[in-house]
Order: sequence, then C-alpha cells, then structure tokens
Amino acid sequence: MEAKKTILYDRHLKYNAKMVEFGGFLMPIEYNYLSENGLSFEHMAVRCDCGLFDVSHMGEIYVSGKYTMKYLNYMITSNIEKAPCNRLTYGLFCMEDGCVVDDLMVYKYTDDYVLLVVNASNVDKDFEWLISHKGNFDVKIENKSASIGQIALQGPNAIKVLQNLTKFDLSSFSQMEFKEIEILNKKMLVSRSGYTGEDGFEIYGKNEDIIDLFDCLVEKYKVRLCGLGCRDTLRFEASMPLYGHEISDSIKPVEACLNYAIAYDKDFIGKDALLYTKEHLTRKLVGIELIDRGIARAGYELVDINTNEPIGFITTGYLIPNHTEALALGFVDIKYAKMNTIIGIKIRHNIVKAKIRDRKFMIKKYVK
Repeated sequence: MEAKKTILYDRHLKYNAKMVEFGGFLMPIEYNYLSENGLSFEHMAVRCDCGLFDVSHMGEIYVSGKYTMKYLNYMITSNIEKAPCNRLTYGLFCMEDGCVVDDLMVYKYTDDYVLLVVNASNVDKDFEWLISHKGNFDVKIENKSASIGQIALQGPNAIKVLQNLTKFDLSSFSQMEFKEIEILNKKMLVSRSGYTGEDGFEIYGKNEDIIDLFDCLVEKYKVRLCGLGCRDTLRFEASMPLYGHEISDSIKPVEACLNYAIAYDKDFIGKDALLYTKEHLTRKLVGIELIDRGIARAGYELVDINTNEPIGFITTGYLIPNHTEALALGFVDIKYAKMNTIIGIKIRHNIVKAKIRDRKFMIKKYVK
C-alpha cells in the first residue's frame, strides 16, 4: 500500500527534510535547511528554545451521545467519567488478555462529547475496535482524521512564540488543559501538552488553517522544524512509551509501569487480566545504563551476565544529545529488575555490560 502524505508534506520537501515511512505516512526524520542541522540540533532546540513538529498523521476520533461516559469507561483503562472537562487524560485500549490495542489521549469536552487522539498506525484498527464494541451503547463514533491537521510547538519558549498569535492568555492554561481559542483569527483546539517532557502546545485545526499557522511559525518566527528522529529521542529521554516499543499487542501496561493510567475501581476490557498480571508480575520495563561502550537498539537481547541466558529485550536505546552515557529502556525478567543489577546486552556478536537503573533520564519541565 502506498504511504500517505500529511497536509504539510510539500513544506517538508521545501525545507529539505529526509523523509521516511512511519505509521503509514511519509514523515520527516530530520531537516537540512539551516547552517547547523541534524537530530542533535533539533533535540536541543526543544530542550533550550522551541521546536515545531508535524503530527498531522495522528488520528482524531470523536465519540458523542448520552452514554459517552459509560461507553468510554468500559473501553479505556483510565476513569473518563471522573475526569474533569476541558482536560486531557491518558489511557489505553486493552484486549481481554490485557495486552494493548493502543494508547491515546482523551479530550473530554463534556460528558457527552469527547475527542480521542490515537496513534497514526492504529487509526483504522482503533476505529474498528470502537465500533465492534459499541453494543447497545447509544453513542456516535466518527473518524475525522482526514479533515483535521495537527502541529506541536514544544519547548520552554513555545508559550512566548504562540502568545504573539492569539489574544487568549496562554499563561492561564495549566498542564493538560485544553480550549478552543482563536489563533491567527481562526478557531483552533489548543492543549498545553506534548510528548517531549517540555512545556508546549498541541494545536488542531482545519487543514488549511494548520498550514497557515505552520508557515507563520517557520517563516516569521523562525521556529526550528523538528522531525521524527528527535521526537523519539525527546520522548525517550522523558521516559514516555511508544506503541510498538514499550507497549504493544503483546505487552500489558502493568508490565510497562503504566498503573497510573489504569482505574481498577471500574470495569473495562482487560481488567481481570491486568489484575492477575499485577499480582503475578513476571517482567518489568526498566531503565538501563551501559557500562561498556556501545548503543543498545530496539530488539537487542538482554542476557544474564554470568550464563548468557536470555532475560529480556531492549525496547528503545540511544546516546541522547547532551548525555555522556548510553541509555535504554527494556523489559527484563522480574528477578533482574532490582536497581544496579548487572546484565548483558547482545550487540552483534558481543556481550556488552550494563546495569539496571531508574527510568528517570530527565526531570520533566511541565507547568503546574
């Protein structure tokens, strides 16, 4: 199947982006249009200034109707019914066996009108999952992904830049709050959120309006464009899970240390399996720091340092910009999950020594 293009595809080519296929879309991995280019510069721009991401590949599914809360509380692990309006909630769709269909952000406008933002590669699967479990719930489910554009402005100076384009006082936003406001005199949905560990905003609007906003931010305010490469290093440094790596249809969120997104005081698909796994945990997602030279990549095998017996696998690994040590996330058998346990990583034909550490590779810089 031919890869799709986001509404900003032509802009990526204009700014000399290296394009790759991701989630069924052609997306920029990094850009080459400034005197200093590459993943490290894009990563540090977000950490020290601000950067702009095209996230129009993400999916937007709306659920509405009288029984929206009861339906979504059954479908999603977190408690949407108790969540306040105009705030985001992180949650997961799980199968009966507790493994993950997808993770998502829930934008609760009212008790009977909700936006679900899902991963690009899972839009069709998620939509079918929702429809197939609708049952007797009186709700309307609409996939509006094709008509909605999305960009993310991330970094400590994101608020200064965006404030130039709206009369709304952005400082009144708390973390994970959202509202429909005017930007460039056009109505857009703006949330104080992101997937980088920095302060920032995710902005949704009509396709043509998002293109205009993108152009303004790049051309007038000279915001650095950032690709999927640094999006991954940033979310990894902030220890945020990525579908297909730290969570998947063969991984349970309990194993991935996502208990905060699971409300066991209500019924939802997969609850019994997750309760059982919680009580009988056999593996766990951990932070890993390499002692020997090397970089651990996704899929590399973890072994007992003494016997070379398999004990787990790497989900993500990098030498992150501005770090001296190579870091990774990975699943290990529970008996190896204790802090400072020495393990081995199979890198090509060598066993590289590493140690178990916490997953806190940085302090997140969110507003209160």
